[in-house]
Amino acid sequence: MTLTLVRAWTTAKQRLEAAGLAGPVIDARLLVEAAAEATRADIVTDPHRLLTSDQQARLEDYLNRREHREPVAQILGRKGFWKLMLTVNENVLTPRPDTETLVEYVLRDFPQHAARRVLDLGVGSGAILLSILAERPAARGLGVDISDEALAVARDNAATLGLAGRCALLRGDWTSGLADAGFDLVVANPPYIASSVIETLEPEVRSYEPRIALDGGADGLDAYRRLAPEILRVLKPGGRFAVEIGFDQRETVEALFRAAGAEEVITLRDLADRDRVVAGAKKFLET
Repeated sequence: MTLTLVRAWTTAKQRLEAAGLAGPVIDARLLVEAAAEATRADIVTDPHRLLTSDQQARLEDYLNRREHREPVAQILGRKGFWKLMLTVNENVLTPRPDTETLVEYVLRDFPQHAARRVLDLGVGSGAILLSILAERPAARGLGVDISDEALAVARDNAATLGLAGRCALLRGDWTSGLADAGFDLVVANPPYIASSVIETLEPEVRSYEPRIALDGGADGLDAYRRLAPEILRVLKPGGRFAVEIGFDQRETVEALFRAAGAEEVITLRDLADRDRVVAGAKKFLET
């Protein structure tokens, strides 16, 4: 069957709707655009443009994969985050809009030309660290991850975005081996889902996201227990931190950071008005 752009989009929407997928209209458009090498404007201004046989075969592959709940970002190998387009795959978490809450917050009091050192623990695709460095041209960053495969994705993104010269990427176990008081800003999006909850998540998450980046232990808080004192250790006096949390973890995570000596501890809410980021500072040295 010969497909036009508009027919391809309509058919794709119908298939994804029949599969019971959320957001079938947007998913269908993204898959058609990628398969047909078209833009959103092309679908509107040239709706009767025919897809080639190769393009139709590619769209069929994409739709089959999406019907089996593979995320669109992994099908296409890319995902927009903040102001960047990032490479993603099965080895990294797909960046989510709620995480932009963290980026927006840390940039507020980060002067445009401040030569600050930024540490991203569990860097994954590099979404948080690279978004910060792209906005602050004098800053330099270190991203740490325990996964070699995730670091390969982050390196690819840093190179593509022209940020490799200001971004070091290191395989490591959180802050192990890092010196005291070395960073002006520490950010992290650690695993925070309770182990028993993971199998109840949507297939796009439980089957396609790396388990190591999801599993936060029995109560989802294992990483924060370790990170709270360590983040305060590697921060310079007066330095700031921001970590993503689960929507129901505010009180415990705030308490962990306060017990570690953090000051000005607050929780920020995301686009859905849920608790999403705990932030604070390391006290200045007394004179």
